[in-house]
Amino acid sequence: MISRDCIVIGAGFSGLQCARRLHDAGLRVTVLEARDRIGGRTHVTELAGRTVDIGGQWIGAAHSELSNLAHQAGANVLPQFADGAKLLHLDSGDRDRLKRYRGIIPNANPLALLELQRAIQKLSRAQRSLTLDAPWEADQASAWDHQTLESWMRRHLRTRSGREIFDIAIRSVMTAEPGMLSFLGFLFYCASNQNFEVLTSVTGGAQAATVDGGMVQLAEWLAQPLVAAGEVHLQSPACAVKRAGNDWIVAAATGAEFRAPRVVCALPPALQDRIAFEPALPANRVQLANRMPMGSVIKTVVAYDTPFWRGAGLSGEAVSHSLAFNTVFDASPPTGEFGALVGFIDGAPARRWSAAAPDQRRAAVLGSLVRYFGDAARHPIGYVEHDWITDPWSRGCYVGLLTPGVLTELGPALRSPCDGIHWAGTETATEFCGYIEGALRAGQRAANEVIGDSGERSTT
Repeated sequence: MISRDCIVIGAGFSGLQCARRLHDAGLRVTVLEARDRIGGRTHVTELAGRTVDIGGQWIGAAHSELSNLAHQAGANVLPQFADGAKLLHLDSGDRDRLKRYRGIIPNANPLALLELQRAIQKLSRAQRSLTLDAPWEADQASAWDHQTLESWMRRHLRTRSGREIFDIAIRSVMTAEPGMLSFLGFLFYCASNQNFEVLTSVTGGAQAATVDGGMVQLAEWLAQPLVAAGEVHLQSPACAVKRAGNDWIVAAATGAEFRAPRVVCALPPALQDRIAFEPALPANRVQLANRMPMGSVIKTVVAYDTPFWRGAGLSGEAVSHSLAFNTVFDASPPTGEFGALVGFIDGAPARRWSAAAPDQRRAAVLGSLVRYFGDAARHPIGYVEHDWITDPWSRGCYVGLLTPGVLTELGPALRSPCDGIHWAGTETATEFCGYIEGALRAGQRAANEVIGDSGERSTT
């Protein structure tokens, strides 16, 4: 049995950030990762001879920790291409409409536009009443937490166009339907990421920049000293965590066992049931994991000979309420050897298309791109996808969802340590929850908790 000061479960950005900080502080730390790679919900593959992201990829304008990490790793950070008009596709039953627009709110009839502006203002006012470390303490927390975002939307958006545009935005940000989400949970998510406008923006927003060559290279830089020390164990899912005196014994599915006084679980709550805890975790922590399902998304990148949409004055950004490929961005490499579009099937459509054959999904994606950008989109030179719903070590993306009642009934269990077991992962972040930035900050917090506990132990 191997003894360490801390065992970190999960080699995504949060787990690696925690482990790196512990290692740099002089603690002996081991990282167990179920996958055959590091990076968690970031992932890369090859497309037309280049490495592309098929997992988390964006650096937001306010993502200071991630920006600093990219600088330290020597990565080439590229502004997200956003020059030109965006496209909105709406299907109002008897009419199939495709509109160009600029700015945050798409073109709509005047009443729908007014509704949307007022709804965004109401969200902004409501989120200001929250404290990020305890949103469940807001005066209206209980009322807000026990209603869905769908019910709030139906009260404040009466036009069909207004509801469709708002619904598009929610699905693209949360990869879930408004009816699944607590209104309080969504307010917290907006506040955690500054506001609704930032969440849905490229320039100055959450999709401001990407990393040339893929986001995973930043995870690899974080892991370097740990890998060199032989302390990152891939294909080693933790299957049991058992109390042994003042320590915990963590058993991996490989048969290896590790002993430490502190354990950090850097996993989404939805994967907590993969591990048998003895003694059992507190009831609130168990219930929390049961009530935070993952979002639903399939990510696809499509390559073309050239970024032909730019010649038509388009940025490559497109959204739809009814097409399968319902959120799209330009992903063309800076070297210009080909054009590329990256996008998502998200929310309920993702669950439906996950059950389809790959060639059917491909046809639906290309059909959507043809509707957006014309017949030139029918003939790609490369196509890759990743279904995050069926990924066994994610069970979905981007983030664990705050369903009605979770925050007010179980919220403190998100971050509260359990007798030497600490919690990381982007779901536990107070700032930039759901993003890589939040994962890094949560990993730092968990490391600080472990270092503080280790200091207390050494002085007693």
